[in-house]
Amino acid sequence: MSTDPIITNQPIPPAQAPGSLKSRLRLHQQFPSELMEEKRDFIVYLPPMYGAEPERRYPTLYLQDGQNLFDPDTSFIHGKYWRVGETADELTVTGAIEPLVIVGIYNTGERRIDEYTHIEDKRLGGGQADAYGQMLVKELKPFVDHRYRTLPGIQHCGLGGSSLGGLVSMYLALRYSRVFGRLAAMSPSVWWRNRAILKTVAQLKRKPALRIWLDIGTRESQRALPDARALKTALVNKGWKLGEDLCYTEVEGGHHDEVAWSQRVAPMLKFLFPPRQ
Repeated sequence: MSTDPIITNQPIPPAQAPGSLKSRLRLHQQFPSELMEEKRDFIVYLPPMYGAEPERRYPTLYLQDGQNLFDPDTSFIHGKYWRVGETADELTVTGAIEPLVIVGIYNTGERRIDEYTHIEDKRLGGGQADAYGQMLVKELKPFVDHRYRTLPGIQHCGLGGSSLGGLVSMYLALRYSRVFGRLAAMSPSVWWRNRAILKTVAQLKRKPALRIWLDIGTRESQRALPDARALKTALVNKGWKLGEDLCYTEVEGGHHDEVAWSQRVAPMLKFLFPPRQ
């Protein structure tokens, strides 16, 4: 890459409690790409012991719609965000999950639909997920791996998102099964282009070693629940086993918004990143 992104270069204290969360959030601005026109921001969450254990390496989770994850002021709906940092801190300190690095990739606003869909819709556009995936795998992830102490191997790398972010995460995790071994698909937009993601799953030549969290709220759109059930069934038909490498959850009364997804962060992290024995 020709230039290095801007980084807030604050020292990381040897903190052990959630109170120092702000000092462990690293914002990278205007990350350049040779594969896509847009520059984009992303934010990196570091676990509480990151500064105190300088030799330790961590698994990594990449999440879409990064502006909605850590900061109520940058979220799509002001004040309503996923509380990923607070939740990850609490679970880490109590030993409920393996400490991990979390990367929130900001969407690019008007281009979000284009980048988060893998096939074009004649009415809605889209279809640039392949280019977005190449940027993520060939440029952004290598930068993160070089700058931060991450663990190598697909079993230590996850991808996730909600809505269209859940859709693109499902598609890319299946396409790059040698990169991502864990997937969070929250309220994925299965409806896109006549449920094209179901065909993607059905056409898999082999089942990848992918641990999947899939959820849906019962008070989302009228078609959301049957669509999610269809995706679950497609995955089971390809060999995923419920309760083992697939967790499917229907959240009673769950809506399609940041508050609803914030309530699912903890169980999702517990399933995808349980503490190592």
